[in-house]
Amino acid sequence: MSELGVNTRLLRKILVGFIREEVRKVGLDRAVLGLSGGIDSALVASLAAEALGPENVHALIMPYRSSNPESEAHARLLAGELGIDFKVIDITSMVDAYFEIFPDADNMRRGNKMARERMTILYDHSALYNALVLGTSNKTELLLGYGTLYGDMASALNPIGDMYKSQVWQLSEEMEVPRVIIDKKPSADLWVGQTDEQEVDDLLFHMVDLRYSRQELVHHGFAPEFIDLIYARVKNSHFKRRLPIIAKVSQRTIDRDFRYSRDWGR
Repeated sequence: MSELGVNTRLLRKILVGFIREEVRKVGLDRAVLGLSGGIDSALVASLAAEALGPENVHALIMPYRSSNPESEAHARLLAGELGIDFKVIDITSMVDAYFEIFPDADNMRRGNKMARERMTILYDHSALYNALVLGTSNKTELLLGYGTLYGDMASALNPIGDMYKSQVWQLSEEMEVPRVIIDKKPSADLWVGQTDEQEVDDLLFHMVDLRYSRQELVHHGFAPEFIDLIYARVKNSHFKRRLPIIAKVSQRTIDRDFRYSRDWGR
């Protein structure tokens, strides 16, 4: 087993318990999430169905007109196998109506708008179903800043946010996610010029979890230019991984000195 190998049976138990406890301790029984047809959302949906029961998990499939039809097909397949409720909500008209005002918007702005449009729909349905929104961003994506702030990175709970992508693959095997989802290649290039996910995860693990210095990373066998590229991405995306910064002007500041529900007897 490599350093990133996990005890999938134990991890499954921990994450199922995490979802069940975090949802129920706020007095709820249900969860809602977006299904993209990819492995991350498929794994989260599988964990949620086991934790809460498939009847308490609601999935939204939200294609845009340029989305790959295969993604919707795989999302439908996963929902059907799990027995969870799902809806297909096409976001094309919503997004296009906005960009009629800004026809020169580039692909980054359009992609960010789509991600945030989907999240507003998820939170609307969280109110409809009286459910918590589950996040589907893994640790690799979060560290590299691969995600949209207040879009796909938003959620009430994220069961896989501390799992590297390679660990998501491992647990998905344990959870028996449909083979067609496990075997397909990622739809987006997560790192320019670097296609080996395992190598990226290995570097992030040594850089973040083990706190290796640059010199130690080079000695371990990582190329200096690769280290610098990934380090820059982690550093420059840090603002995405924290709540809005509140200016401290009182004795107890929200999310700094006043954080925990246990302060109020929970």
